[in-house]
Amino acid sequence: MERRLADKAAIVTGAAQGMGFAIAKALYEEGARVAIADIDEHKVIESASKLDSDFNRALGGTVDVTDKNQIHKFIKEIKTTWGGIDILVNNAGGALHTPHVLEEIEERHWDLVMNVNLKGAFLFCQTVIPEMAKQGRGSIVNISALAGHWRASLAGVQYTAAKAGLEGLTRQLAYDWGKKGIRVNAVAPTVTLTGDRVRGLWEQKSPDEQAKVLSSIPLGRLCTPDEIAAVVVFLASEESSYVTGITVDVCGGRYLR
Repeated sequence: MERRLADKAAIVTGAAQGMGFAIAKALYEEGARVAIADIDEHKVIESASKLDSDFNRALGGTVDVTDKNQIHKFIKEIKTTWGGIDILVNNAGGALHTPHVLEEIEERHWDLVMNVNLKGAFLFCQTVIPEMAKQGRGSIVNISALAGHWRASLAGVQYTAAKAGLEGLTRQLAYDWGKKGIRVNAVAPTVTLTGDRVRGLWEQKSPDEQAKVLSSIPLGRLCTPDEIAAVVVFLASEESSYVTGITVDVCGGRYLR
């Protein structure tokens, strides 16, 4: 069976674990060469080795997505190693253990969430898009959240604002760069059981509270990282060759209630 991303070169940020790793793994299994970017030096190498112990089709790099110099250095290494970049998945982000109660949110919490979720995606796009334009092709997938155009369940206004900004970034870049063959889309999950924080918050809820959340989802369950990854693969592949500037809700129909 032909793999949909054979010989494509992909970058996934925040991919040393959780949803990011699930996305990296799905891209790899579809034939892509995958570069994992993450701030955790130990985990990023470990995660790349899980995909390819010889590091032929997978590699890892320690990158702070809010640091433009680190991003430039990483992109240069990928270009030198693989010759180009076909896919970028801006996954790094989240609520980053910041408070969700308005009165408890400090300026540093706001800055952290905005910088990692929105500024980080902007800096990666700003660096990668000119390279994609030279090739005349490229697919960028930004990981937003249902909060970006609805509301957050387990996070505060700083997270909702950052994801709303990310969706605006997605639309504008899609409009500006479509003529260069670059597609830019976003994926918006609802609550997904990935990462210690989300699992912990979910498990802290009483059975009645969990039941209330699940009752608001027509499919009656939470999302899995693999279900998000499957949509990312679709948007990264030629199967979505006429799709750009949209946000795909992966929310089990939660909008409907």
